Amino acid sequence: MASFINDYMAKIDDKGRLVFPSAFKSALGSKETIRLVIKKDIFEPCLEILTYEQWEKETESIKARLNFFNKEHSLFWRSYMSDTAIVEPDAKFGRISIPKVLLDSIGADREVVFAGKYFKIELWAKENYNSSIVRGEEYKSLAEKVLG
Repeated sequence: MASFINDYMAKIDDKGRLVFPSAFKSALGSKETIRLVIKKDIFEPCLEILTYEQWEKETESIKARLNFFNKEHSLFWRSYMSDTAIVEPDAKFGRISIPKVLLDSIGADREVVFAGKYFKIELWAKENYNSSIVRGEEYKSLAEKVLG
């Protein structure tokens, strides 16, 4: 499993492409084809980028908990599977093309942050990323609450 650590800035070019960070590409190993799944985060104005294998694992786990004869479960699944795309970095420059609707959903128009979060990468509009980080006393309080 690939581990993604650190933050990298990137600019969206006129064709809506981004250069995928070389450190993240290296973490994926030397596969000929790299397939990534991009989906809208449930709670934050960012996109999640997962390896195809990680996305399959997560999706199978969620699917196993659902009863598709339950209307709410079916509605959840439909929403979970929407706003999702598969991308592959081009071999020459490592660029990825993210659908405009997904970039628009996070307010990204020029600059973004690829934020490595171990098993996934979060993609943020640059101006929103710093305000998403909890620091200081608020972080300590959250750590105590979550980890006991």
